[in-house]
Amino acid sequence: MSAPLLHLDNVSVNLGQRLVLHDVCLRLQPARRVALLGPNGAGKSTLLRAVAGLVPASGHIRLGNGTLPSLTRSARARLIGYLAQSTDIQWPLQARDVVALGRHPHGARDPAQLSAADAALVDEALARVGASAFASRAITDLSGGERARVLLARVLAGVHEILLADEPVAALDPAQQLIALEALRTEAARGALCLMVMHDVALACRHMDELIVLSEGRVLAHGPVAEVVAGDALD
Repeated sequence: MSAPLLHLDNVSVNLGQRLVLHDVCLRLQPARRVALLGPNGAGKSTLLRAVAGLVPASGHIRLGNGTLPSLTRSARARLIGYLAQSTDIQWPLQARDVVALGRHPHGARDPAQLSAADAALVDEALARVGASAFASRAITDLSGGERARVLLARVLAGVHEILLADEPVAALDPAQQLIALEALRTEAARGALCLMVMHDVALACRHMDELIVLSEGRVLAHGPVAEVVAGDALD
């Protein structure tokens, strides 16, 4: 087994007066699709935000050979792609320009002046989520499901080693869910660790490699899908 790409050692997060994550310990390998499951308030989104460096956390978070605090913001942005749950966007940018923002950590400062290589990655990401047809439309004019696909394409265009996604298929119809999950499967196949919050247990069991079950900020179970399903953490 290869060395962990993501290693959490006794990670805890306090938000206000509430301890949201309690001494979470995880070792996650590259080239894996991992679903975070658990009831509302279990700490799933907070765990993603802690790994992304968006909320302060105690304990140790190691990414490959470095620790989270040791990475510059630009290095973190190149390594980690983060897809938030919200699809609310106020600026009427073209969908393609939104996806092009995924190349910003790699030096693409202006969506209107992409290199040939960056442009190819943007177009590929749009095609992979079935969003090419509305690439020139303002994202504020798109439906919630269409915006969700564009935002997923933005993360895919970044070609990250670690992809964090908070309910990436929740706003999608069943056919589009399968397209999005196939895109994530492809990311894992090229070596990325895809860690995502999911609420549809059946969908997670069919399409993920591993499951992590959280409850009240603690890890109840973590392992291959069949192993976790065989236990009682999902009861």
